[in-house]
Amino acid sequence: MKKQTAGRDNLGELAPKFAELNDDVLFGEVWSRESELNPRDRSMITIASLMTSGSFSQLKAHFQMGKDHGITKDEAVEIVTHLAFYAGWPKAWSAMGLIKEVYGD
Repeated sequence: MKKQTAGRDNLGELAPKFAELNDDVLFGEVWSRESELNPRDRSMITIASLMTSGSFSQLKAHFQMGKDHGITKDEAVEIVTHLAFYAGWPKAWSAMGLIKEVYGD
């Protein structure tokens, strides 16, 4: 797994400790625990969590990560379709737009 620098790149000056925790702990330690849960499954869980909470700006980035971890467009659509009935139709509608942006039509 490549080293995460998004925290430092985007928030390093404003919130250096937050950026450190994001890059080193969340993505460096938690996401690297591949023997416990592989990155593809972690991506699915994260996508589900972000969609249900309505965190769409982070969701787009995690759709891209999921794609990089092997989640297909059809699987991403199925995740969102399934969650539509638990998280709400408007959230699913918004998530589908992000899938189009990340995976294309």
